[in-house]
Amino acid sequence: MHSFEQDIKKCVTALEEGGVILYPTDTVWGLGCDATNADAVSKIYDIKKRSDSKALIVLVTTEREVMQHTAAVDLSLFDYLETTDRPTTVIYENGLGFAENLTAADGSIAIRICGDEFCRALIKRFGKPIVSTSANISGEATPAHFKTIATAIKKQADFVVHHRRDDEEPHQPSSIIRWRDGQVEVIR
Repeated sequence: MHSFEQDIKKCVTALEEGGVILYPTDTVWGLGCDATNADAVSKIYDIKKRSDSKALIVLVTTEREVMQHTAAVDLSLFDYLETTDRPTTVIYENGLGFAENLTAADGSIAIRICGDEFCRALIKRFGKPIVSTSANISGEATPAHFKTIATAIKKQADFVVHHRRDDEEPHQPSSIIRWRDGQVEVIR
């Protein structure tokens, strides 16, 4: 029986070695890697059969981490995020310190402050932002829970988390917004 702690340790080892993890997030099960490692990010694009022109989401645990990895954040955005019920990913204009194949062509980056206990423990232990993208081939349906993730995806991950595998409660992807001049632009 794998424990929460064993999962965290094995995830950190895989991430430090440039590997890809399959893990539960505050939304859907995701493929993750070190958001600062371009080779690891490339592995995720390969697994998803996705063009690297489509940026991926990054998870952090605090507003401070967002500010460390972006330029000129409008602090009123954080007040807005306090009012949302659904996990919300924000597209920031200028991503700083990420793998060059992770940011969009215009330099923007999608970041979500994650509230999930497992993800928060993992990010804090790893000490860097972690990529999170749905565990599916690009263009296919997002798996509702672990049992619906394709075997091919599971086999390509360097480590598959045991925590929450039996959770069959359906989860939705995050909403995605852009914050401009104090206004929300909903993208998804």
